[in-house]
Amino acid sequence: MACDTGVKAREDKKEVAENNQIETKKEKKMSSTMVLRQMPEFKMSAYDSKTGHYTTVSSEDYKGKWTVVCFYPADFTFVCPTEIAAMNAKYDEFQELGVEILPISTDTKFSHKRFVETEPILKDLKLTIGADTTKSVAESFGVLIEEEGVALRGRFLFNPDGVCVAQEVQADSVGRNVNEFLRQVRAWQHATATGEVCPAGWRPGKKTLPVNTDVEQMTGKVGDYITIEEILS
Repeated sequence: MACDTGVKAREDKKEVAENNQIETKKEKKMSSTMVLRQMPEFKMSAYDSKTGHYTTVSSEDYKGKWTVVCFYPADFTFVCPTEIAAMNAKYDEFQELGVEILPISTDTKFSHKRFVETEPILKDLKLTIGADTTKSVAESFGVLIEEEGVALRGRFLFNPDGVCVAQEVQADSVGRNVNEFLRQVRAWQHATATGEVCPAGWRPGKKTLPVNTDVEQMTGKVGDYITIEEILS
């Protein structure tokens, strides 16, 4: 998993029961979703790339803020630094939207420091990277691959009330799209501020669906209000 290569299905563990029949062991399952749940409480060591110093981060630091918690499998891999660099390249845009970013892996803070200092694509990194060495944070977010001790690519967006409004979880071989994520952040912030809902592919300046004021007129007639051409434009 941590090598960012290949995707293999996980197998259920099995055990032999006392009656010599093989039964599937009831093992701890990943959470099906974090959406509409409160941010799990956590506290861990971290490396602050902006200052070059070690620090501590906790869920308390993100209360009242739009926050993205972004897990990645491991330092010194291949897809992972491209994702971190992409988020960093859009850091100022996230800050303009009032969004905090916390990347996390199960590596130590010392590994994070060395990773940032030696990987060329991470030059001028501004992010603080959480060190989930106990793996308890990844477990609480439902993304821990227990047998490998690493996290899936799990990205979670929390609103200022600490409620998860969006998540994306992937296996390791394909990186996530930061531009699409920024689009989702803007859509969620608009929907939260206005009570309107955003159609597929919505971007600022495009039509929203004003169901908060015209729910009866909109019901069953969305296609009279917005066309597929407008949605895909």
